Amino acid sequence: MRTDAPIDELLAPDWLADSDSWLAEWLAALGITSTGPVRTVRVRAWSILRQVPTDAGRVWFKANVPGNGFEAAVVGALAGWAPDFVVAPLAVDPDRGWLLSPDGGPTLRAATADRPDPARWADLLQRYAELQRLVAPHGDRLVGLGLPDLRTARMPATLAELLADPTVTLDPPVRAALVALIPEYDRWCAELAADGLPPSIQHDDLHDDNVFVGGAGLRFFDWGDACLAHPFGTLLVTLNAAANRFGFEPGGPELGRLRDAYLEPWTELRGRGELLRSVRLALWVAKVGRAVSWRRALVGASDPGWQQALGGPPRIAPEHATAPAAWLETLTESDPD
Repeated sequence: MRTDAPIDELLAPDWLADSDSWLAEWLAALGITSTGPVRTVRVRAWSILRQVPTDAGRVWFKANVPGNGFEAAVVGALAGWAPDFVVAPLAVDPDRGWLLSPDGGPTLRAATADRPDPARWADLLQRYAELQRLVAPHGDRLVGLGLPDLRTARMPATLAELLADPTVTLDPPVRAALVALIPEYDRWCAELAADGLPPSIQHDDLHDDNVFVGGAGLRFFDWGDACLAHPFGTLLVTLNAAANRFGFEPGGPELGRLRDAYLEPWTELRGRGELLRSVRLALWVAKVGRAVSWRRALVGASDPGWQQALGGPPRIAPEHATAPAAWLETLTESDPD
C-alpha cells in the first residue's frame, strides 16, 4: 500500500513503513482489498489517525502514546460485552496500542451540523449510562487490560500525588489552596464512594464528536481518555461541552434536563435526591481525573519511542501543556456543598 503525503512527512519513514505493513497484513488476513493509498488524516502529540479506502469501505488505524495504548484492548473487550454500543475493531495490537476499525458512519456532530438538537444529547447520555451499567461488572478486567484505575477510594492519594509532581506547575497560592483543600476532598471522596453505585468505564471526553449515529444506533468511540471511575464523572466534560455547543448557562434548566436523562437508567438503584448528590460530588472528584488524563497524554508525548515515531518531539500547545494544573485549579473555585 502506498502512503500519501504531505501530512505523512510529520512521521518517521520507518514507523510509516511498519504501520503500512501491519495494515496490509491484517487486511489480507481479513480478505479485504485496499482500493487506494493509506492517508494520515490527523497527527496529534498523543495520537495518530490514518485511513485507507477498501472494497469493504473505509477502515481506520489509530495509534496512541504508550499511556493511552490501552484503548485498543479496551475497545476489543467492550465489543464483546456490549456489542451494540461500540464499533467492533477489525484488529488490535495491545502491545503497541494499535487499533484497526471499520468506518462507523457520521458522528452526531456531523449529522446535526445544520440543526443542533439538545434532545440528541439527551439520547446520547441515556444510552451511555446504559453502557456503563452493562459494563460495570467487568471493572477489574478492564483494569487488567490497562484501563487507568481511578475508582473513588483512590482519588485522595491521586490528588496528593499530582500536587507532589513537579511537572504539574501550579502558582504557589493555588498549590497552597489545594493542599488546604485535601481534607475536604477526602471527605467528598468518602461520601461518594459510600453511595453504593458501581464504578464503571468513564469515557472522560464524551461529546457529540465521539459518538457515531446511524442505523445501528448511537455507538461510542475514542476511548483514549477513559478510566475506571465513578460513572457520574462522565458528566463533567459532557455537560461542559453541551453548554458550549448550545450556549446554555451553567446550572440552567437545559443542562438539568440533560443530567436527568443520564440519570434515568440509574433510578432503579437510588432515589432522585441521592443521585443528584452523587452527581454534585462526582463532578468535583472527576476534576482530578481530568488532570490525570492530561498528564498521562503529556507524559506519553515525551516518550522516546513515541517521539521516534513522530520524527522528533511534538509541538504541545500552551493550553494543553498547562491542562493538568488548570483542571486542579478548578477545585478551588467552589465546592459541591
